[in-house]
Amino acid sequence: MITSCVSKQEVVYFQNAKDFETIVDTDTFKAKLKVGDVLSIYVSTIDPLVTKPYNLVMDTGAQGQLVDYLIDVDGNIDYPVLGKIKLIGLTVDEAKELFKNKFEDGNLLKKPVIIIRITNFRVTVEGAVSSPGVYQVSGERISILEALAMAGGLTIKGRRDNVLIVRDFNGTKTYSRVDLTNKEIFNSPVYYLTQNDYVYVEPNNSAISGASGDSRINTIITITSFLLTTALIFVTRN
Repeated sequence: MITSCVSKQEVVYFQNAKDFETIVDTDTFKAKLKVGDVLSIYVSTIDPLVTKPYNLVMDTGAQGQLVDYLIDVDGNIDYPVLGKIKLIGLTVDEAKELFKNKFEDGNLLKKPVIIIRITNFRVTVEGAVSSPGVYQVSGERISILEALAMAGGLTIKGRRDNVLIVRDFNGTKTYSRVDLTNKEIFNSPVYYLTQNDYVYVEPNNSAISGASGDSRINTIITITSFLLTTALIFVTRN
């Protein structure tokens, strides 16, 4: 019972935020395209027939589906007519501008509208949360707070002040930790997650102590049972 107690300082978010305090969001974060990203690319102009060669469709029955494009290990996609296009490290907006320039500079299309989506944007949340798992992201960015909310939030046994974010960018992994009890989390470079980020909430001391206590209790019960059984056998025989 003693080890199961958790203090207010361990569970309350943004403890140093003042009443009526205003924090201006100056973050202009935009996810950058990585190796392994799968993209949906749609090109539109006034004449749909002109753009047909660029909007390849898979035959999936009654209604076709646009072909997706995988960014390969060299950072390229293989696109109809245009061939290899390097997209690695670009934001979605920058990729749109690149396509637009290629179409216009090559006199292929006039004033094209480019729509690009990352179709495999997902994050993994594990550890001391209510519903650990892999979560699909529909937009172009998600904050760590939103990701944790999707996972049902931290349990009472989750450590708020040391949440780990593992980020992989083209084979290079970075490890960052954030403190949810501090309002400065909003200024963290990992406040907004990128595709395939891994978030881990480690158990707090209460959970660790409780687990150790359960182990000790099991050991004591086993030893006690053995002694009682031995004593019973001894009494029975005498």
